[in-house]
Amino acid sequence: MRHFSLKLQDATQAEEIADVGSFVGEDSSGSFGILAGHARTMTSLVPGLARFRIGEGDFTYLATSGALLYFNDGILTLSTRHYILDDDYMRIIASLKEQLLAEEETLRGMKQSLHQMEEAVFKRLWEMGRPAQG
Repeated sequence: MRHFSLKLQDATQAEEIADVGSFVGEDSSGSFGILAGHARTMTSLVPGLARFRIGEGDFTYLATSGALLYFNDGILTLSTRHYILDDDYMRIIASLKEQLLAEEETLRGMKQSLHQMEEAVFKRLWEMGRPAQG
């Protein structure tokens, strides 16, 4: 069986994995697979799980926040904001869930802060528009 290389890169790390036998991912059109010898392709992966197999071994799972995928000349490159690799499906699902909950909490805090800033601006505008008393 022929193999290809997988290059993973995010904002803080990069790694290359050799001898990849197959890759399964999902873009806006649905799930697809890549084997060695695949034609040059480029697509955007949806946020979630992809998987790949080194040689004939078990799948390794790859969680991403979405990624740009480019395959050419036996090299599959994935560029993403953040990724997690794990051989254990249940562990990566738990890690992904934990990360999503943390991001949701951060977003909630940002929305609350924005709301407080809006209230302060409206209050200031209202005070500026009132006639001076004196």
